[in-house]
Amino acid sequence: MIPFNKPYSTGRELAYMEEVCHSTTMSGNGDFTKRCHAFFEQRYGFRKCLLTTSGTDALEMCAMLCELKPGDEVIVPSYTFVSTAIAFLREGAKVVFADSGSDSPNVTAATIEPLITERTRVIVVVHYAGVACAMDEILALAKQHHLLVVEDAAHSIDSFYKGRPLGSIGHLAAFSFHETKNISSGEGGMLVVNDERFVRRSEIIWEKGTNRAEFYRGMVNKYGWCDIGSSFLPSEFNAAFLWAQLEALDDIQGRRKRIWELYDQALRGQVEHYGIQLPVIPDYATNNGHMYYLVCPTLEVRTRLMQYLKEHGVMSTFHYLPLHSSEYYKNQYQGPALIHCDHYADGLVRLPLFYELTDQEAQDIGRLVLEGVQQL
Repeated sequence: MIPFNKPYSTGRELAYMEEVCHSTTMSGNGDFTKRCHAFFEQRYGFRKCLLTTSGTDALEMCAMLCELKPGDEVIVPSYTFVSTAIAFLREGAKVVFADSGSDSPNVTAATIEPLITERTRVIVVVHYAGVACAMDEILALAKQHHLLVVEDAAHSIDSFYKGRPLGSIGHLAAFSFHETKNISSGEGGMLVVNDERFVRRSEIIWEKGTNRAEFYRGMVNKYGWCDIGSSFLPSEFNAAFLWAQLEALDDIQGRRKRIWELYDQALRGQVEHYGIQLPVIPDYATNNGHMYYLVCPTLEVRTRLMQYLKEHGVMSTFHYLPLHSSEYYKNQYQGPALIHCDHYADGLVRLPLFYELTDQEAQDIGRLVLEGVQQL
């Protein structure tokens, strides 16, 4: 059975984690953490980076930095993981769910604009599958209405919008290094701060509401409780694991994009007349090889296709269930039908994509998908 995902190890992770065992700092914000921060800040031009224990924690820090008040509204895609919404609900905001676009699961300016009210404070975008939302139009809306923009860049390592790295465009951004992502620390994430206003407070929130980071840099002679916060920073073991992955980023990215292209070569122009939709990469966006998906016309077709693949030794998976109609939120939702979100929820299938998947396996999976579609 070919699994849907297999976490990849470069071979250096254990050696770096052993270094941590013999170091003076294991608890976090040590040498490996600083290396990771510097990598992202130098390679992608992020203003400030802070590793976190998960992408969820990074989103929660984003929400805390937005300083929301009761009654404030935050526009969030319905087609996303629950963390995107929960982070802002925990701060007391009202979440307003936006629909996806017709050609991709991403939200658009057209799906966001009707939801903006005088109470709106933040727009959250998710770059689904590492493919950029149309950010110029969304940023124009935000500027017009004096709103903050948060990028949920969980899928988006090493992907770009008009030459700009995803995660560098909004005021704040959150990345994930979960084992299913392109690079991983098992569980992990990162807050990116692009607006100078939030830099100092982000460090305080990261360090349990204290100014300990300034103390370690010699900026103050003692540290104390300054603000709210939590223990968001990961241990040095997580950072050491991540550093090994970052050293191999170009190799990992090249392999993942190769697999993506093999799938696309097998399926593009072959499945569309069966009602199957394939990923769209707009001219303004790049493909980072995070995910290859197809969208079936109905839930029934998807179920049958996934079963066909499983019977032939391939594990596929679907993705998000709409948040607006979830068990937790459905009794609170009072907005319009989100038809595109529902369509992706019923139809989207993710194919296996991981570093060690061979060219032959990718080609075989593409052939099986085509056979399965033809038999449905």
